[in-house]
Amino acid sequence: MRILILGAGKMGTFLTDALCLKHEVALFDTDPTRLRFVFNTLRMSDLKEVEAFQPELVINAATLKYTIQAFTEVMPFLPNTTILSDIASVKTALPDFYKSTGMRFVSTHPMFGPTFATLDNLSTQYAIIIEESDVEGKAFFHDFYASLRLSVFEYSFLAHDETIAYSLSIPFASTLVFASVMKKQEAPGTTFKKHMDIARGLLSEDDYLLSEILFNPFTSKQVEKIREQLGELLKIIETKDGEKMQAFLKMVRNNIA
Repeated sequence: MRILILGAGKMGTFLTDALCLKHEVALFDTDPTRLRFVFNTLRMSDLKEVEAFQPELVINAATLKYTIQAFTEVMPFLPNTTILSDIASVKTALPDFYKSTGMRFVSTHPMFGPTFATLDNLSTQYAIIIEESDVEGKAFFHDFYASLRLSVFEYSFLAHDETIAYSLSIPFASTLVFASVMKKQEAPGTTFKKHMDIARGLLSEDDYLLSEILFNPFTSKQVEKIREQLGELLKIIETKDGEKMQAFLKMVRNNIA
C-alpha cells in the first residue's frame, strides 16, 4: 500500500519506521531538516509531491492542534479514493470533519508514546480503533497493530474521549500538580525519583498535546474526583485519624488490585 505520513515528529517517524519495510511510504513535513534520518522512505516537504505519489492511505501524525489543518492542506492533492487516518488523542472535532469531507476515514489512537514506551517491545501496550471507521481502514490497522503485538480495542468516538479523560487526564493532572510544588532535593528517595522521571517525561511532550488532552470535554469531572479525594486525604492528615487512614489505604489498594 502507498502510505503518506504527515508530520516527522516522534510518532510520525515511529510509524514510518514501522511501516516502510512492508509498504511504499512517504513522509511529509514542512521542515526538511526533520526528514534527515528516515530510511527506505520518500521524503516530501512540498505538497505538490503528494499529488504524484497518489497515496492510498494518509496517516496524520501532525501535532493535535494542527490535525484538521494538516488534512485540509493536503486534501486537494489526494485522490478521492484515499483513506484519511488520524492518531489524535482527543477526537472531539473529528467526526464532523470527516463527515464534511465525504471521504473514507479510519481513526485510531496508539495508547503509548515514544517517551515512555519501549518501542521494540509493545506487547504490554494498547491501541484503540474507532468503530465508525471505514471497514478496509479498520482491517489495515488491526493487522498493523497486531504486528506490533498491541492489544487492540474498538470504541466509538464518544467512548474513546470518555476513556481518554480517565486514562490520560487523571495521571497527567496528578503529575502536573506534583511537579508544580517541586523544589530541589539533594537526597531524593526512590519514590520521589520515580515521580520525577514521570514528570520530566510528561513535560517533554508537546504543550499543545498536553493542553488538548486536559481540555477534553470529559476531563473536568475526572479532575474533580482528584480534588475530592485529595480533600479527604488532607482531612485525615490534619486530624491524624489512624482508623480513617487505614480505611483510605484499603480503598486505594482495592482500586489498584
